[in-house]
Amino acid sequence: MLKILIAVDGSEHANRAVEAVGKMARSSLDLEAILVCVSPEPIFYGDYTVATIQKIEEDQKQQQNAVLTKATELAKTQGLKLGEPARAYGVIANEIVRIANDRQVDQIAMGTRGMGAVGNMILGSVAQRVIHQSAVPVLLTK
Repeated sequence: MLKILIAVDGSEHANRAVEAVGKMARSSLDLEAILVCVSPEPIFYGDYTVATIQKIEEDQKQQQNAVLTKATELAKTQGLKLGEPARAYGVIANEIVRIANDRQVDQIAMGTRGMGAVGNMILGSVAQRVIHQSAVPVLLTK
């Protein structure tokens, strides 16, 4: 069975990665898809109360849950067999590669551009880093 980690962030490019893996599954490949949503660690400047920090962390968790719920719905409409989803916080590319290694996946699928506000003109910086760091093939969708 082929295991593919699909990085999702709510963007159209990430949705196309789910759809591309769905096409692979429909072409008679026996595969399991694992959805992963990584949020960057918040950068705190100044003095924040514990309550404020907890609120920010809770908001991130809710956003991840919403992204994963929508991606799960899309994956199911594509006929994908899903493994346990993954959530992480940190440097996004590093976390995607770490989870791919931990889950011993055969491939990573992701969009070329995500929800980040700043990116490169042709290929997003997260996608570039994943390509360079990954020991497994990376499928990019645009």
